[in-house]
Amino acid sequence: MFSLSTKSIQIMGIVNVTPDSFYDGGRYYKKEAAIRQGLHLANEGADIIDIGGESSRPGAKPVSPKEELSRVIPVIEGLRKRSKIPISIDTYKSKVAEEALKSGANVINDISGLRMDKKMAEVARKYDAPIILMHMQGTPQNMQKNLSYKDVVAEIYDFLKQRINFAKKHGIKAKKIIIDPGIGFGKTVEHNLLIIKHLRKFKALKKPILIGVSRKSFIGKILELPEEQRLEGTLAAVCVSILNGANILRVHNVKEIKRATDVVKAINNVFPLS
Repeated sequence: MFSLSTKSIQIMGIVNVTPDSFYDGGRYYKKEAAIRQGLHLANEGADIIDIGGESSRPGAKPVSPKEELSRVIPVIEGLRKRSKIPISIDTYKSKVAEEALKSGANVINDISGLRMDKKMAEVARKYDAPIILMHMQGTPQNMQKNLSYKDVVAEIYDFLKQRINFAKKHGIKAKKIIIDPGIGFGKTVEHNLLIIKHLRKFKALKKPILIGVSRKSFIGKILELPEEQRLEGTLAAVCVSILNGANILRVHNVKEIKRATDVVKAINNVFPLS
């Protein structure tokens, strides 16, 4: 199992088994292509592979549990047969999460923070699975509409604290909880930048922090570049996130991120941050 420490740095490689994800939609939609990509990311140094069967990009349409299962289960089973790398299932549906765990997945990555399916906490407890609790304003269909925060960092902090307490009350072990402030999920460019700048404030929750900045629109708006040209911006955002306390980096480009991460860790080992 990958580390759940608040001091380590882990890399989560993304495999989207979808036709419509914002960056690689359709590229790994077929089973064998998705399995190959998972193995490729593992070989590049990923600590965990995150497999998702429903796009959560702004405006994305939801898919049925049946359709989502048909996309992800064959990939999880195929990857598990060929690799021991930990696998995360990116879903907010309890049925999909349970079948994924039965098929070889190890971690639940719930973008709703246990809000969109009342049975999700039960599944996480039953299988003693680590769970990632993410902040999102609204749903993927409406999250970028009518954005309003008085203090985005404080409000996300309070939300995550509440979801941690909810998870523990429903039998999920404290040591199994990971938090994600939800970069790009119901946030403006400024909101995303403030979260990254003040990421260390979330360390007070004493949970590993996952950050997902890879090729997202805030980078594109800053650089005025499309998704395929946002690697350098992603590297910059990842490095700042590490320095500000990130523990798990959810990314598309594992090799490049790992190299950048190794340099940041080397510098920090010589001159530790306070």
